[in-house]
Amino acid sequence: MHAGDTTLVEGSNPRSDEAFQQLLLRFSAAAAQGTDVASLIRLFCRETREFFQTSGVYFWQCLSPDEMVGAEADGIMAEHFRGLHMKASESAVTGEAVRKRRTIFVNFLDSSRYARAAEFNARAMMAAPLVVSNEVLGAVAFLHDSKPGFFNDDLAAKATIVAGQLGSLLEARRLTEASREDHRRAEILAEVAHALHGNPDVAAVIEALADRIRVLLRARLVCVFLRQEGPFELRGVSADTPQLNKSARARYDRTALRFAADLAARAVTAGEPVTVSIDAASHSLGDLVPSGMLLAAPFRTSRTQGAILVYPRQDGIFTVDERSLVSAVAGFGAVAVANAELYSTARSQAHELHQLLEISSELSSIGNLDKFLEAFVVRAADFLGFGRCFIGLLEDGAFRVRLGAEKGAARRVDLTFPEGIGTKALIAKEVFWSDDVAQLPGANLEAIAKFEIKQLLAVPMLGSDGNVMGMFGVLDRLDHAGVSPEDIRRARALAAQVAVALEVMRNLHLSDQHRKRAEALMGLAFELSSLVHLPEFNQRFVTRAAELSGAGAAALALFQDSVLETVVLENGSGSGPDRSLQRRLSHALSEFFAQHPDRLYSGAAPDLIGSALAAALGWNDCILLRLKGAADDLVGVLCLANRAKSPTTADEQLLHAIASHASVALENARLFARMGKANRHWMEIFDAITDFIVVHDESQNVLRVNGSLAEFIGVPPSSLIGVNMRALVALSHESPAYGCPFCRTSSDGPDEYVHQVLERMYLVSTSRIHASSSERQHTIHVLKDITDRREAERRYRELFDNIQEGLFFAVPSGHFIEVNDALVRMLGYNDRDELLKIDIPTQLYSSPERLRRLNEVMQQHGVLRNHEEVRCPRPGPAISRPDARHHRPEDLSGRVAACARLFREDSQQHPKLDSGGRHRRLDQLRQPPLV
Repeated sequence: MHAGDTTLVEGSNPRSDEAFQQLLLRFSAAAAQGTDVASLIRLFCRETREFFQTSGVYFWQCLSPDEMVGAEADGIMAEHFRGLHMKASESAVTGEAVRKRRTIFVNFLDSSRYARAAEFNARAMMAAPLVVSNEVLGAVAFLHDSKPGFFNDDLAAKATIVAGQLGSLLEARRLTEASREDHRRAEILAEVAHALHGNPDVAAVIEALADRIRVLLRARLVCVFLRQEGPFELRGVSADTPQLNKSARARYDRTALRFAADLAARAVTAGEPVTVSIDAASHSLGDLVPSGMLLAAPFRTSRTQGAILVYPRQDGIFTVDERSLVSAVAGFGAVAVANAELYSTARSQAHELHQLLEISSELSSIGNLDKFLEAFVVRAADFLGFGRCFIGLLEDGAFRVRLGAEKGAARRVDLTFPEGIGTKALIAKEVFWSDDVAQLPGANLEAIAKFEIKQLLAVPMLGSDGNVMGMFGVLDRLDHAGVSPEDIRRARALAAQVAVALEVMRNLHLSDQHRKRAEALMGLAFELSSLVHLPEFNQRFVTRAAELSGAGAAALALFQDSVLETVVLENGSGSGPDRSLQRRLSHALSEFFAQHPDRLYSGAAPDLIGSALAAALGWNDCILLRLKGAADDLVGVLCLANRAKSPTTADEQLLHAIASHASVALENARLFARMGKANRHWMEIFDAITDFIVVHDESQNVLRVNGSLAEFIGVPPSSLIGVNMRALVALSHESPAYGCPFCRTSSDGPDEYVHQVLERMYLVSTSRIHASSSERQHTIHVLKDITDRREAERRYRELFDNIQEGLFFAVPSGHFIEVNDALVRMLGYNDRDELLKIDIPTQLYSSPERLRRLNEVMQQHGVLRNHEEVRCPRPGPAISRPDARHHRPEDLSGRVAACARLFREDSQQHPKLDSGGRHRRLDQLRQPPLV
């Protein structure tokens, strides 16, 4: 075969079958005798080298599908071969046989192509893979260093058979050992479960867990690290010798085992087992444990995080199954640790609860809150084991220490807890503690030296609403130990008890305060509702609002005629009102509320109303409260100044309630003021009427009279109220047949009639109305003296009828209103009614155009004198020229209501009459009442 040829073997037999069978039987016998795997492989290499008469036989073990390691060899460079690593992808005869899963031999080997074979001076080489259940366990390589063409198909076939038998024996051995290992592990797991079950001691659980894992994995050293809030600490050690256990514990501190603590933190973060390769130089126990693989398995409980560190062992690396097994055992351990922690917590809490119940029982018998707190600080310091104890309340953003205890005695103090990182933590609802407060950054060294503070534990006291009420603090442990989480937890419990007592007191105080405020509001509402006089209302309201809110100064500004005007200004000085300050305040408030729509504003007075005005008023702080009306419009502004504190939510609610009461009462007062003013105005008008007015009820009793009637009778109006109308009979010349001399016998009679009394004539008008509060009728009589009017009408009629010229009144449209007898006679009509019915444009004037022209002239000038007009022909005397004056009466709107004209008969061109006499007579006719 030529150099470099590669052949895949079908199988043949170059030697006797009997010798080959004896070889196979020896392998089977060795396996049946329980030979360990390493010895079996060693026997295989030695026997096959003798049988195949090769220079060397080499066994490769697969670590992974792509990596193999030299496990055993017999022949040339056997010691050099053990421990070699080779990739299955490398260009080598063995790698090619593994990839193709068949026996391959190469004669006349090319050293440049097969560099690894050249290292062993191989001239010919053969490799057979160990394949079991389609899985490659390793490979066997045969080489010859003197005969280049040594291998053939027969040798390759035999190599395939012996490699297959070795693989089967190894797999059977592995399964047997795996079964035994599983049985052993099952027994250990059962023992672990039994050992960890029901153990209430955390330390005992940790020691048992470390010991069982060490035995389970056949390791030399196992360490268990735990942490709760701080760094990881060594809590358990299990070693195969007492000396190793003692050495590991002796070398433990936070610096020496930092590598192990970091690895534990890494495993906990990963949440699964972590493996690392270590050597002697990488950790502090390098001289005690061998180099190799370190396994870290995490576990956790509700309070604790931990990791189990298994140091390298002599048997090699940890398999995947072993890692899973460690995870399962760690899970058992986590459950056991959690149970032990719960048991320990329950036991300690039961003990603390018993102590707290004793404290509560003792303190609950104290009814006074101050005595309760004094007894509490003493018992709390003793319960926690600290030398001093104090309670501080949060007031205006600072903690005011009100009560303390030292050396078993309580005493009252009044101190402000220094500002710093402690107060910031407490306000953030966090516990603040330190074993050496002087070493804290930004510490108040002066206060620390003054009060001789070393240790400090301060816990916030929270109310039911979650807000910080104060602080509960203790100073310096009596045993000089550090502040522990247990101390913090117990201090929290005591702080909660104090918070409950303080909140009960605060709720009682708030309840009493709310009761007083409710009573004050009810009193305010009752007091304001009874005030209808606006100035008195304003003054009383400002005074009461200042008292309720605790203000040193107050002011009230109201809108009057759409302008904001300060009506009350109280500065507490007792001096009279300063009009200039009131005007300046009104202007400042108008400008402020023109830009700010909210209802309530509070802050520094210079920021709200200006520095100059605030200084003039002497106001430091100020509250501006908008008073709104029923239509949500701005009625006024209430100013409350110099309260010396910012308004709380309760204060704002009180102010809103005051504003609501005041707005309603103010509107009522204004309404009453307007009603009173309207009533007075109406009474003035009522009394100013010259006509006599009287109002009476159904019983004929007088309800009201005006001033004119009372003056006419000669008594004051109030003296006539309640008098029966019959008493007014003196106004009549005869006694009336019924109660009221002005009422008719039936309600359906005329509402107006003329009544004559004592040579005076009155026009009596009667109206009936219903009262606002009942259905009973009121009757109103108005007596108008028409004596002079009647006399004027009589004189007018005599003059109108007796004048010899024709006189008439007509509307511009062409109809008569009134004519005298002379005109009827002049125009030739039989009587006045006939003349009143004629159509003036067509029956009096020659044409309608003449009347229209005449009306235009009258519209322009108002008076027409000496105008001649020819009337329409009709039997009778002709009118050729009217009177010298035509008059145009107008109504209230300035329109022409009627035309008054005076005619005289002028058929024979009589000399013109004296116009002055006619004008005088016409002027007498044009009296406004007559028109």
